[in-house]
Amino acid sequence: MNHVTQMPDRRPAQVRKGAAATAAPRPADARARRRPTSPHWAAWAFLAPVTLYLALFYAYPLYRNLDLSLRDYTVRSFVQGDAPFTGLANYTKVFDDPTFAPALLHTVVFTAVCLVFQYAIGLALAVFFHQHFRLSATLRALFLVPWLLPLIVSASTWSWMLNSDSGIVNAALHAVGVGPVNWLTSPDWSLTSVILANIWIGVPFNLVVLYSGLQSIPASLYEAAALDGANAWQRFWRITFPLLRPVSAITLLLGLVYTLKVFDIIWIMTKGGPADSSTTFATWSYQLGFGNLLPAFGPGAAVGNLLVVAALVFGLIYLKVQRKQALS
Repeated sequence: MNHVTQMPDRRPAQVRKGAAATAAPRPADARARRRPTSPHWAAWAFLAPVTLYLALFYAYPLYRNLDLSLRDYTVRSFVQGDAPFTGLANYTKVFDDPTFAPALLHTVVFTAVCLVFQYAIGLALAVFFHQHFRLSATLRALFLVPWLLPLIVSASTWSWMLNSDSGIVNAALHAVGVGPVNWLTSPDWSLTSVILANIWIGVPFNLVVLYSGLQSIPASLYEAAALDGANAWQRFWRITFPLLRPVSAITLLLGLVYTLKVFDIIWIMTKGGPADSSTTFATWSYQLGFGNLLPAFGPGAAVGNLLVVAALVFGLIYLKVQRKQALS
């Protein structure tokens, strides 16, 4: 019988330990080798929630609204999902509707007048409160109340104030010898009424944003201009207004997007009437889609898409202007 004699390992202990470590890597080292070599996985992990949110709450609703505008949806087909494709027929129906021209005019007037007065009043108040007089912080906080109130509360309050019979506005006019005005029931005054209410609601937003922009203007510029003999108007026109241009641009853009889609104020106060005298694209879209016994989902979605396109066009114009200013 052959006997195999195992020779003892005569290597030093440190050499034997090194060899064992080389032959059998530790689990931590193995996990380190299996880690991804690209550092971009963390960036994609952070982007995933935002991408999912934008896809679910922005991209998909826009897709569904576009699909609604290109099909002949009824209540039955809306539930069953078998609406026939009609192409641009809904858009043609909207353009041929006699309500289109007045609604377009009211939308333009409502948006333009609100933007001009909200920005002008907000800028004047921001410059006024920038003087840091006593109680300026308290008064500035009080001016935020219209912005903090729910829109249904603000619209209901204005409806009560402008009521033809018991409104406080007509009571004040009667006190100075002016006859009552049918603010909400007259075609001549209904659009003016909702414009006044929306200006009152939007001024605090302009005040906050423009006041924050004023805080970034160095006080040394005003001191140097005062030493050169510039009066208050010259300091405003030569220093404040030009340096506020970037802040003013984003304020007007956000105000435009908000004003284009104003619905609840108009609907609560006048419901777009009387005789469509205060109807805008936002209220008309709702009336077509949900305001009738036989809803016209397709034309209603088409009107909504026109508002989306208008906001998108002004957004692209803003980006183009900003890019030109950055390059100049």
